[in-house]
Amino acid sequence: MQTNSEIYQVEDLKYRITDPTNKWVEVVGVVGEKRIISKVVVPSSVTIGGEDYEVTSIGEEAFEWAERLCSITLPSCVTSIGRAAFSECDSLTSIIIPNSVTSIGEEAFWGCDGLTSITLPSSVTSIGEAAFSCCYNLTSITIPGSVISIGRAAFSNCDSLTSIIIPSGVTSIGEAAFSYCYSLRSITIPGSVTSIGRAAFSYCDNLTSITLLSGVTCIGDCAFCDCDGLTSITIPSGVISIGDCAFSCCSSLTSITIPSSVISIGDRAFEDCYSLRSITIPRSVTSIGNWAFSGCDGLTSITIPSSVISIGEKAFLGCDNLTSITIPSSVTSIGEKAFLFCKNLTSITIPTHITNIDKLGIPEGTRIIRENV
Repeated sequence: MQTNSEIYQVEDLKYRITDPTNKWVEVVGVVGEKRIISKVVVPSSVTIGGEDYEVTSIGEEAFEWAERLCSITLPSCVTSIGRAAFSECDSLTSIIIPNSVTSIGEEAFWGCDGLTSITLPSSVTSIGEAAFSCCYNLTSITIPGSVISIGRAAFSNCDSLTSIIIPSGVTSIGEAAFSYCYSLRSITIPGSVTSIGRAAFSYCDNLTSITLLSGVTCIGDCAFCDCDGLTSITIPSGVISIGDCAFSCCSSLTSITIPSSVISIGDRAFEDCYSLRSITIPRSVTSIGNWAFSGCDGLTSITIPSSVISIGEKAFLGCDNLTSITIPSSVTSIGEKAFLFCKNLTSITIPTHITNIDKLGIPEGTRIIRENV
């Protein structure tokens, strides 16, 4: 496909020819000062050099910083909205995206403070990186079943977003996709989703309910970190790994169910989950990461299965209320200071082949039982 770099002015808008054969153009900007326009109607076709061209896309940064733009009408022939096309359009309160649009580009509506709701048509298959990030007043959005992927930071910092339904066609949720959505209270992740990206729901302070349907195999690093309102979660069967810091600083988390499919618990996975009282690690788990349960000062008991081979550094550091723990003989290595500041630990059973006992931070006065269990 050939493109033409020349810019053409037709009435109030500027265009670029994107496909001279099919007679396609994209809107690239406005004639005059962008900051003062308030209303735009994009036509379905324009005449350039005596020939008619169909308007099929809104180009990159076409209306960026159009601070007074409050109304825009798009024709049904537009198939794509480019990167930052409407970013920082503070006065834009609503927009109807036609059913012809298949993709919404990166930062397309970034920082549109006035936008309160948006409905995406069933033609859209992908939502770009940071597409609706920092839309502080966005309270609701309808994502159609046609969407396959939600991009990195797509809805991050949408402070007013209280709920969202992720359709069953979505297979991946990008990094930080819903991070800092402070008002988000519940979320259901369908079985079609196989991976939850890094920090996808981090710092969602008021998130109290998460429903994970079977299908997810990996919970990414920091996926739900600092979700202060979260009290419980059931991880579905099929999840293989719990990423680093996945649930760290979830200060209200009291219980969690880990399925027998999980093999590894990442570094700091449950660090500073102050309210966590007990946890059962399934027999599928082979490794417990560094700092995995550090700072869980409400933890009174934990069962380590015979499948575990390694326990990371400072894994249980600062677990003040942990009174006893048994390390199975399957464990071949325990990281330094694993039990540092476990001040109420009265007894610990450690296999005879573990030789670095003096480096484990076991509190003075704790009864140490050398026994292969």
